[in-house]
Amino acid sequence: MTTASDIMHRGAQCIDADQTLMAAAKMMRDMEVGALPICGPDGMLKGIITDRDIVVKCLAAGKDPSTMMAMDLAGHLHCVKASDDMETVLKKMEQHQIRRMPVIENGRLVGMISEADLAMGHRDGQRLTDRQIIEFMDSIYVSR
Repeated sequence: MTTASDIMHRGAQCIDADQTLMAAAKMMRDMEVGALPICGPDGMLKGIITDRDIVVKCLAAGKDPSTMMAMDLAGHLHCVKASDDMETVLKKMEQHQIRRMPVIENGRLVGMISEADLAMGHRDGQRLTDRQIIEFMDSIYVSR
């Protein structure tokens, strides 16, 4: 059985909840990612922020990214456990239209699963079936 920990990208870095959106944007640029998990002072996962969140909910709303905090944009958090099987992971991503899923263990972030990770798992031929990929792509891109 393939689990979330088998396919996730390890070493995901958090932005602190009290850091600015400007800091988040620079971190995304430097790491070449489109999303960052948000962690509180206790090291626990509090949310996730995307580049789109910064553009739509901050810049387009006329707010200042150098004063707005990452936690200000942390909406409802969806995540999976490292031990969850891939059917559970895909179902959650499809149900909530999520393209990047934080993976936790004991409440702490241990990795992220992105569309690229799913594609690599499919390409490797050992983690995801054609049917799983097709159903995921249909639910994320076609049903909108």
